[in-house]
Amino acid sequence: MDLKKSYFEDIRLFNHRSERIWALILLAVLAGIPFYFTKSYYLSIINLMAIHAIVALGLNMLVGNTGQISLGHAGFVAIGAYTVVMLMKVLNPLLPAGLSFVAFLLVLVLAGLVAAFFGAILGLPSLKLEGPYLAIATLGFGLAVTVVIGRMDVFGGRMGLHVPRLELGWSPLSYDRSLYMIIITLTVLMTLFARNILKSRIGRAFQAIRDSDIAASAIGINLARYKTLSFAISAFYAGLAGGLWALYLGFINPTIFTFVLSIKFLAIIIVGGLGSVTGSVLGAVLLTFLDLQLQNVPEIPLLGPALVQFSETFMSASGISNISWVFMGLTLIGIIIFEPLGLYGLWLRVKIYWKTWPF
Repeated sequence: MDLKKSYFEDIRLFNHRSERIWALILLAVLAGIPFYFTKSYYLSIINLMAIHAIVALGLNMLVGNTGQISLGHAGFVAIGAYTVVMLMKVLNPLLPAGLSFVAFLLVLVLAGLVAAFFGAILGLPSLKLEGPYLAIATLGFGLAVTVVIGRMDVFGGRMGLHVPRLELGWSPLSYDRSLYMIIITLTVLMTLFARNILKSRIGRAFQAIRDSDIAASAIGINLARYKTLSFAISAFYAGLAGGLWALYLGFINPTIFTFVLSIKFLAIIIVGGLGSVTGSVLGAVLLTFLDLQLQNVPEIPLLGPALVQFSETFMSASGISNISWVFMGLTLIGIIIFEPLGLYGLWLRVKIYWKTWPF
């Protein structure tokens, strides 16, 4: 049995040489994707999966690891997106073209911090509320953000804002490929950051609060500090993803950041697996793929054409138009019934099977 003898064995990134090899293979595949997929459409799909994965990583820390529900994460994404757009509109005319990308990275971090500030404020009610009451409070926050943004002319109102295009002339790659590299690099970094947080003292405090906040308080964990911190970190991830989403879309308006979007983020972490970094990424990839394919967008190779044909047949036979939500609901029901750990649970089963094979 592979027993861990010290805390440092628990927090190190790779436990075996095989894990390092697989990690290098994964990084090589991610780096080679923009050269394999020549169409910008496929790169945009992967970019959207990566952005959803960043939101899911933060939301899973809040819901899966701390046990605090949130139905207003679309509001944090909107705050991050509008912060990036407003600041870039101000800074771009003042900076040389070569500093545009550096300014964007600084503004992106600032957008995450602004979202984290609002997340910390929203985390204060979590000290007195829990369960459905906290869910309603976060839902109200998410709806209030979109209403306020939609009624203020400085944010473009209902008409929205155009996102300034980044100056990436220094990159030898095309704009689409450069954008892919930026988003994927930030996704990998935020994934490692989430993994390190959960392995640290902060992550253990989150999990203690999730299991029993009374027991956590009894052993000396400051509930007010860590619940607020959990909301702030989760909102930081959402704000960062919102800034990348604005860059990805090129145009934003309040109708993008709806309550339905918050539900979609919650569905991603449930399907992927609550409390799991790997599950957050897997859930984002799967549900983004299914959602796009079932909305009659151009097909992705492999399963794409079959899914589109099946959805068209189902819609014509049943008369149901919003087929994507039907399949998302069925997927959630199936995951909860047959695999409560989500896709991460399936991944664990595969790992255990191959470790014990052929015995």
